[in-house]
Amino acid sequence: MNFIIDAQLPISLSEFLKSKGLSSVHTLELPKKNKTSDFEILKIALEKNAIIITKDLDFLDSFLLKQEPRKLILVKTGNISNKKLIEIFIKNLDDILAIISRSSLIEIGQSYIAEHQ
Repeated sequence: MNFIIDAQLPISLSEFLKSKGLSSVHTLELPKKNKTSDFEILKIALEKNAIIITKDLDFLDSFLLKQEPRKLILVKTGNISNKKLIEIFIKNLDDILAIISRSSLIEIGQSYIAEHQ
């Protein structure tokens, strides 16, 4: 699976995914870094068949209206520490991967993972 981690999330999330053998890039690793536009991120996601992980509701709007990106993980944890966010992914990674393999949209909160068809 390929992931693109949006700017509002820490690069440590991308590093964690890479440590688990997954392909991941954070916007900081792109040529325009965190100034990469949503349009450019969408284009890269479509070209690389990547799953976008974001807090940005603009991506949700695009997904609902145009089915772009093809797969989206929406992080709705509110303001939590980077450490707490990574702990959520550590605890739930197997479930997250299983759900996103069969669904196009999942939502991750501090105490839940919601699968949307």
